[in-house]
Amino acid sequence: MQKSLVFFFFLLTANLYAQKPDLQKLEAYIQKCMTEWEIPGMAVGIIKNDSLIFAKGFGVREIGKTEKVDANTMFGIASNTKAFTSAALATLVDEGKIKWDDKVTDYISYFEMYDPFVTHEFTIRDLLCHRSGLATFSGDLVWDASKYTREEIIRSIKYLKPVYSFRSHYGYSNLLVLTAGEIIPKVTGKSYDDYIKEKFFEPLGMKNTNTTIKKHSEYKNLAIPHARSYGKVIPIKYISWDNIAPAGGINSTVNDMSKWIKMQLNNGTVDEKLYFSKAAQRDMWSSQTVENISKFDEMLFPSMHFHNYGLGWDMFDYHGRKIINHSGGLDGMISQVVLVPEEKTGFVILTNSINYLPYTLMYSILDKCFGVEGKDYSSIILNYVKIRDENKIKADKEADEKRNKNSKPSLQLEKYCGTYGGELYGNATITLKNGKLELQFIPTPDFFSVLEHWQYDTFVVEFKNFPSLPKGKVNFILNQDGDVDEFKIDVPNPDFDFTELKFKMIPDNK
Repeated sequence: MQKSLVFFFFLLTANLYAQKPDLQKLEAYIQKCMTEWEIPGMAVGIIKNDSLIFAKGFGVREIGKTEKVDANTMFGIASNTKAFTSAALATLVDEGKIKWDDKVTDYISYFEMYDPFVTHEFTIRDLLCHRSGLATFSGDLVWDASKYTREEIIRSIKYLKPVYSFRSHYGYSNLLVLTAGEIIPKVTGKSYDDYIKEKFFEPLGMKNTNTTIKKHSEYKNLAIPHARSYGKVIPIKYISWDNIAPAGGINSTVNDMSKWIKMQLNNGTVDEKLYFSKAAQRDMWSSQTVENISKFDEMLFPSMHFHNYGLGWDMFDYHGRKIINHSGGLDGMISQVVLVPEEKTGFVILTNSINYLPYTLMYSILDKCFGVEGKDYSSIILNYVKIRDENKIKADKEADEKRNKNSKPSLQLEKYCGTYGGELYGNATITLKNGKLELQFIPTPDFFSVLEHWQYDTFVVEFKNFPSLPKGKVNFILNQDGDVDEFKIDVPNPDFDFTELKFKMIPDNK
């Protein structure tokens, strides 16, 4: 019996020791990965048993400048905002002011989906777990860098055609989480931004956290977003996400996010203050929508058996633990927040460029916390990205060789000019200047491009105000009378639904 107890104690001690990552090795690994991915700056924070055991900045806030990143450097956390929105609604559930399964139209009368039945049945829960039937990122161009208000964006949802049946398939939607956030002012009389600040930022001491880039001028320790353009990493301007804030508008730091993580790991309580109940957290961390495990994930992470979405949180299993996590991506910044409740462990990764490193580091840090001999996920996925990019260059070259460079547009260029419109995205204009056609989205001034002729009635479009976006095509379609009827835009971008946006010509007399 005594030997058994000694052996048990040895196993327990070894297991606890394995869960303490070697922070020096981790720091060196992060530095190595950051250099390989050509990331200007990043910050990482790790929480274990209520203690911030690692909080460090790496690199610079802006490439070409000397200001260093530290644990108080502010980054955009993008979609990691969604967990704050769910938590804010959870406080209202706890107070009995709403229920997760209340109908959305009981609070937002102008909310409308494409199908009237779906509109009638849609609940607050549905808004937060991506099972509406819409395709992932559907309608994102309505809000991205646009002048539309939150209400105008929500009113546009009715024009989005579903690609799946209601509640049958995962489809990530920023517009619906925005709608969830806008329930808060309907119930409390306070704006989403003020409510989040009052309920979480202020009591948690998140002094360097906000929901708008309008505050950036007041904060000196600010990371600048970057993108890769023509093979070079360059700084880019911040794009305002204020109109979609409940889905992705929060800006924060490693030190501030560590306070948010501590509260989450303590079941919604910090220093005896209850932020939301265990019951509410159970709902947020319960599987609501099934996500598929890709063949790539299955091959790289064989210990993963499920991948589901809760309410504002993503979930999967890894080496026998349930992982609560979410990623965030805005134009020029990527973030990752990870919680392992049964290990009282959590961490946050913030970067100031477009990259997959936070995703790969999630698994590497988990391996180190669990004492598991993992793989160099960063190198594996970086190699995959390089192969993908090489294939894209090859495909572009082949397409250029195949096009008919001697072809001409069917009409004189002025015949393509005019105002084009659609119910979903508003109007766009085609004008002629210095012998070139120019495309301008009216609601979104930054979406502007000088069009270069490709072949026949197809032109190359390049939105230079968004260096992260690849070049695409604009195809003008003629009617039976030989006049321009509409144009379609196709930009092969994984993060926004650009594929074949349609704009119909608006006659001059309308």
